Amino acid sequence: MKVSLLVTVFNVKETLPLTLRSIEEQDYPDIEIVVVDGGSTDGTVELIQEFAARMEGRHGFSVRWVSEQDGGLYDAMNKAFRMSTGEAVAICNDKLCKPDAVSKIMAALARGGSACVGVHADLVYVEGDRVIREWRMGQGRITEGWMPGHPTLFLRRSVYEKYGLYDTSYRCAADYEFMVRFLKEPENKLAYVPEILVAMFYGGTSNAGLKNYLVSFKEGYQALRKNGVPHPLWITLRRSLRVIQQFGKRQNGKK
Repeated sequence: MKVSLLVTVFNVKETLPLTLRSIEEQDYPDIEIVVVDGGSTDGTVELIQEFAARMEGRHGFSVRWVSEQDGGLYDAMNKAFRMSTGEAVAICNDKLCKPDAVSKIMAALARGGSACVGVHADLVYVEGDRVIREWRMGQGRITEGWMPGHPTLFLRRSVYEKYGLYDTSYRCAADYEFMVRFLKEPENKLAYVPEILVAMFYGGTSNAGLKNYLVSFKEGYQALRKNGVPHPLWITLRRSLRVIQQFGKRQNGKK
């Protein structure tokens, strides 16, 4: 099964090599890399060009990319999906921690059978070499304030085709609203790999400071209301508590 890894970037020449190198090291045999750049001016485009040239003709990998203005992160993610052709799709804007990360995810998807619409795993937030936060996802329900880590989420293409793409009216929480949209349906099951497979660069759209967090809190509440999930405020508060509890954790599992 072909996997499409969607990389959406804008002026990220410092972290992009880490992302691309982690993809290049994967041992999974059929990976399509789709890179959508928002018109970077800091050398990011040159890094993409070098990567595409390096990967040309390499067995098991293909690269498609574009650099042009877009409407922001979620618009770029939608554009990348439309450019992709894989039967499984993941957003990959951070770093895969292990060369067999994609292989482990896809093996879990295969074991889950047709009832399994996707797979998620654990992640850490990093700032340079320092672990800021460890997120052990476990399994749960969105009505309990649980959610999978979006950077670890691999989904069957059919999920996007059935439920639609990211709602670009959200500033910080379009990924959460998208997950609520299909996870509110009890028949949609996710497999879980209880292992840290993604290192997320700290300072992303929803975790860059108090102001963005408050916007994310408000939009998370709106996402639940929009999708008809009962008790949206209570769920949002429980989700926030789960986030706070994760901050004390480090990669060695100690608090």
